[in-house]
Amino acid sequence: MKRLLPITLCCLATALALVAVIITDSQRKGGVAEIIEQRRSIRAYKETPVEREKLQRLAELGVAAPSAMNRQEWEIRIVDSKEWIDSATKAYLAAVEGTGKADYMLRDPNFKNIFRNAPALIFVAAPEGEFAGVNIGLLGENIMLAAVEMELGTCCLGSVQGIFAEPALADHLKSLGFSEGYRLSYALAVGYPDEQPEAKPRDLSKIKFVE
Repeated sequence: MKRLLPITLCCLATALALVAVIITDSQRKGGVAEIIEQRRSIRAYKETPVEREKLQRLAELGVAAPSAMNRQEWEIRIVDSKEWIDSATKAYLAAVEGTGKADYMLRDPNFKNIFRNAPALIFVAAPEGEFAGVNIGLLGENIMLAAVEMELGTCCLGSVQGIFAEPALADHLKSLGFSEGYRLSYALAVGYPDEQPEAKPRDLSKIKFVE
């Protein structure tokens, strides 16, 4: 029996090591690719506030993105104040009343705010520059993919450029405190999803090898 013990322990250790390899390999295969395929644009959110620790972490993972010559020419502002969001919504709707600009928002039967109903927002700004669009695009994708892992939903809102072009929103834009020379590019709506939209088809014919 004593002679069998080392052999048994050796076999057990080998089995555990094999299980660890299998688990690690499984996690690797179901990691980034799976998260990319799970990401959706979410426009319906639960009332549950997003924890500030998660919002901070999302921003940190955003600025972990690569940037041209590592200039990191971007700025992020996070808003999770319901009062701020409601105030901006009220000001914008009053400013564009009768123009039709907000019609697509108000057609939503569950309309809550002009930021796709999200309880939190991540605003992104960059200076004018040759690579600015690429840089902040990489940053935004980092955030949206990280959000999936945190069981959060996001929606990229280029519409904020038009929203904050309204003079009635000047104070709200100023309150974001972007540095001189930085221009608001987009916002990411963030919250706990209250919908599970299906993935829309992708046109794979856009992909070609060059011989």
